Amino acid sequence: MFARMKLASFRDGSRDGQLMVVSRDMQSAHFATAIAPTLQRALDDWPFIGPQLGDLYETLNGGKARHAFAFDPSQCMAPLPRAFQWADASAYPTHAERVRRARGGALPEPGGDALLIYQGGSDAFLGPTEDAPFGDEQWGIDFEAELAAVIDDVAMGASARECREHIRLLVLLNDWTLRNLVPDELAKGFGFFQSKPATAFAPVAITPDEIGDGWRGGRAHAALRVHWNGTRVCTAEAGTDMAFDFGELIAHMVRTRHARAGSIVGSGTVSNRDLSRGYACIAEKRALEIIEAGTVSTGFMRFGDTVRIEMFDVIGQSLFGAIEQRVVAAAQQGRNPE
Repeated sequence: MFARMKLASFRDGSRDGQLMVVSRDMQSAHFATAIAPTLQRALDDWPFIGPQLGDLYETLNGGKARHAFAFDPSQCMAPLPRAFQWADASAYPTHAERVRRARGGALPEPGGDALLIYQGGSDAFLGPTEDAPFGDEQWGIDFEAELAAVIDDVAMGASARECREHIRLLVLLNDWTLRNLVPDELAKGFGFFQSKPATAFAPVAITPDEIGDGWRGGRAHAALRVHWNGTRVCTAEAGTDMAFDFGELIAHMVRTRHARAGSIVGSGTVSNRDLSRGYACIAEKRALEIIEAGTVSTGFMRFGDTVRIEMFDVIGQSLFGAIEQRVVAAAQQGRNPE
């Protein structure tokens, strides 16, 4: 068992940022560059570097870190600003069922064959407070709140049980999707590409045991909250209704190839069967409207819209910090609203 910790990457002008250890309450931080310059470097040699980061984490939490400073999520990049691999799955059957039923498509078959993974773009992730730039509102801009596991080296053919032992960190993300571009791409039979722009991540990556008893069976039992333009639209529970745990997702990914340290494996959009918990993506809300009323009344996001995504433990403490993003026209990226 490796030490508990929370980690982040400081925006220092480089491509990969500067590794920080963040306190449990996310009020203070300490640069970890004397141990490892970047998170990827730490993951490359986790058995040696991980315990040292854990020691610094305990020192920081004990108020004895000599060069601690106030933690500012707005100064963070994604914990891994770029990764060697970003693979996203569909671990919540209710999401796929609702979307497919709304468009009259065939429902996924139960069991292992229903597990799907696609390869996303991993060369330029967005930080937690960066604007999300898009070229056209008509692309169908949609947020997707989900969790992901960050692994170290996993050998081809590893079992789900073995894969669970290689989960080093968990991250919270907004897997942006351009819904109106999806049908044409899928119709060509070659998967997502233009419909999946840069993914955004919460500021802090955590070791699974930071969730305490909420981490069990390869699932994170924690409360997900999503606000769209300040209105709460999701109160989901991430561990409930997750049909495939992270060990199973990773095992599916490595069935025919090795996976290297720093690979990120996503759960897909969090979705609960209990409709009162709301929705973690607009597509699911629209699907329910079609199923229940035969027509859509909810539009996709517009320029100027905001989304906030955060996850909490059983005592209500934020686990990863918040993703807080504003949708902007691509030419306006980085500008303040008038």
